[in-house]
Amino acid sequence: MEARATARYVRMSSRKVRQVIDLVRDKDLGEALTILRFTPKSASLVIEKVLKSAAANAENNYDMDADLLYVAECYVDQGPTLKRIMPRARGMADRIRKRTSHITVVLQEREV
Repeated sequence: MEARATARYVRMSSRKVRQVIDLVRDKDLGEALTILRFTPKSASLVIEKVLKSAAANAENNYDMDADLLYVAECYVDQGPTLKRIMPRARGMADRIRKRTSHITVVLQEREV
C-alpha cells in the first residue's frame, strides 16, 4: 500500500527543487522531516509540506502506521513556464522564463 501527495505549479525551478528532494529519497519519515527542517533552501519548505500531506494521507486514508513510513519515491517534474518580457537597451527585449514544477512524494510502510 502506498500513499502519495503532489504539489503542482510550484513557482520554483525543477532543477533547484531536485537538489533538495534527492536528500530525502529512501529515508524514514522522521529523518526526512529533520533533514528538510535544517536544509537552507527555499524548496525545503514546499517539500516538507508535501511530505506532511502524504503522511496525513497515509494515516487517515489507508490506516498506515506513521512510525513505519518511509519515502519510497519522490520526484520533480517540470511544469509550464511563464514567459515574460524585460525591456533592454535600443528597443530590444529579453525573455524572462518563470519556471514551475510539480512535486510528487510517495510513502510506503517498511516491512517489520
